[in-house]
Amino acid sequence: MNNNDRLLRLRYAIDLKDADLIKAFELGEHPVTKEEARAMLTKIQEKHEGNAEKNVYEKAINNQVFDAFLNGLILLARGPQKDKPTTADTPQKSKEIKHINNVLLKKLKIALSMTTEDILAIFAEVELYPSKGEIGAFLRKEGQRNFKPCGDKYMRNFLKGLGIYNRRKV
Repeated sequence: MNNNDRLLRLRYAIDLKDADLIKAFELGEHPVTKEEARAMLTKIQEKHEGNAEKNVYEKAINNQVFDAFLNGLILLARGPQKDKPTTADTPQKSKEIKHINNVLLKKLKIALSMTTEDILAIFAEVELYPSKGEIGAFLRKEGQRNFKPCGDKYMRNFLKGLGIYNRRKV
């Protein structure tokens, strides 16, 4: 699963419109045009060895761009923090992101104001039952003793469950 897949699934799960998608990228300090946003969500049909199709998109998203989108999504959902200076005032170091699924889970928890019980309920929608400790391990900072990488299987199921959970809530 690549970042374009994550963005496409997340967009469906939380019912994110084109304008909100573009606004989230702007707030994350990585502005995109409407055409670029569409290219990020449009698959190219390519046949590979053995007639297997591969997930190739018109415009690929790297981890830093996806992280900027998630930061913008937090600002879009919750607004800017009042007691902290804006990111324009404080330069940030560009760091390599190894476990983007963990980052996605953490930032969605913040943006959607979820608790661990909400995350467990979302996983239960797709009949996957991780423990609270396992969820806590996914949310820990990389390098901590109990950190556990969140795999693609968990993230696919989480995004699918989030879509079901959000539609059931309404």
